[in-house]
Parts: sequence; structure tokens; C-alpha cells
Amino acid sequence: MKYESWTHDEMVLALNLYLKTPFGKMHRGNPEVVRLAQLLGRTPSSVALRLVNFAACDPQLRSRGVAGMGHGGKKCVAYWAEYAEDREKLLFESERILANYEHKTLEDKYADVLKGIPASTVGRERERMVRTRVNQSVFRQIVLANYDGKCALTGIDIPELLIASHIVPWAENKDERLNPSNGICLSALYDKAFDKGLLSFASDGRTIFSPRLAVNIGKDYYERYFLPIQDRPLAVARKYPVDPSFLEWHREQVMLK
Repeated sequence: MKYESWTHDEMVLALNLYLKTPFGKMHRGNPEVVRLAQLLGRTPSSVALRLVNFAACDPQLRSRGVAGMGHGGKKCVAYWAEYAEDREKLLFESERILANYEHKTLEDKYADVLKGIPASTVGRERERMVRTRVNQSVFRQIVLANYDGKCALTGIDIPELLIASHIVPWAENKDERLNPSNGICLSALYDKAFDKGLLSFASDGRTIFSPRLAVNIGKDYYERYFLPIQDRPLAVARKYPVDPSFLEWHREQVMLK
């Protein structure tokens, strides 16, 4: 096991894992912590400590009174600042580095999400599309972890049915497209209803329906799939609570009147 100073790549990978890990799971027994420790040739305890150091840099946790462990974490501050300045750049770089440690190419690691890119797409356009697809996949990992891999409305925990729903859509705000507080883990039906403005959420997270959805009161599917979630609050996020200003934007710009 290594005991020397952490390299740039190791720090970036620790930040990558921090973003994907709920606060209560940043410990040496977490299988993902153990896995990264093995890749880096370090102890699970040292990796877990780095995660807690990054928690001390996270303004979302500090705003909730969770301080993390600042001692020994000064080195983390610069990396957190780099992440805050350009999430897209650092997340993509971290996945490229992780693929290298796993002895894979980035395109091999993300073959499933990249397979839709036409073979004729080359050069900078392909690079742009690869970056976008990879970062969207990382965003999904972060948002699902933020809700313990469960739909925030129903508790459904089948990964194939879960979607990291953007509140403010990807194309609308470049600065917030990878902000975990701009995402909610929803199962496919409710993600589609949210995306199409049939339902939204109050600032306190309570589910509200568009009049376009409410006209279906009395129908069997409404009674079965929508009535049970009316006024239901979103599950509490493990690390990144939803930003109420994003919900307000969704109610004003997306929700059908």
C-alpha cells in the first residue's frame, strides 16, 4: 500500500467517488471505497478519509450543518474549486482517468451510452458528443446515489426504470446541467409526466398536478398511478437537496396550465 502524497489523478478520482457517494456511506467498508482503494494501491481507510475531506469543502453539506473533516483536507480545496468552476470538464476528466486505471478506454467503459453516436461522426463533433453522453451518465449515477437508488416518489429501486430527471433541462442552463441539486430520481412514468409538465413540485417538495392531468380524475389509471402521489413529498435527498429556485422555474416554464 502507498503512503506517499496523493497525485493529481488520485485526487480527481477521490472527488469523483465523493460525488457519487451518499454522506452516510463514506466509510472504509463501502464496496466502492474498497474498489477505488484497490485501484489506487491505497487502504480503504485512506480513501474514506479523502471523501470526508471533500465533504468539508462541499457548500451543500456545510449549509446543512454537516462539516465533514477539514483536518488534512487543504489539498482538496483546490480540486473542489476546479469542480465548482467547470463541472463538465472535471467530471469528464475524472471518468477518463478512472477508465485508464481500470485498463479500459473511455469509449469501452461507456460503450452502452455511446453506441447511439453515428459511426460517421468524427473529430470535434464526436468528442463533444462523447463528453456529453459520459457526463450525462455520471450525472445519473450521482442523482441516483443521492436518492439511495430509489424513485423519490414511489421507492421503486429497479435501476432500469429509474431516470435522473433534470428540473431545468440540459439545454436550458449550461451552468446547472450537472448540478446534483438540479436532479430528481424518478421512475419512468413520473419522469415523463414531469418532463411534459403534467406534474411538478412545490418549493417544499410536495407533488402538484397540472390541470391537464387533473381532468382525468375518476379514470382507473389516474386512481391507480396518480392519485396516490398527489401532495406526496419527495424523498429526502441524502446529500444534495433540490434547489427550490429550480422547482419554481419548472412550475413557471414547464408545468402545463
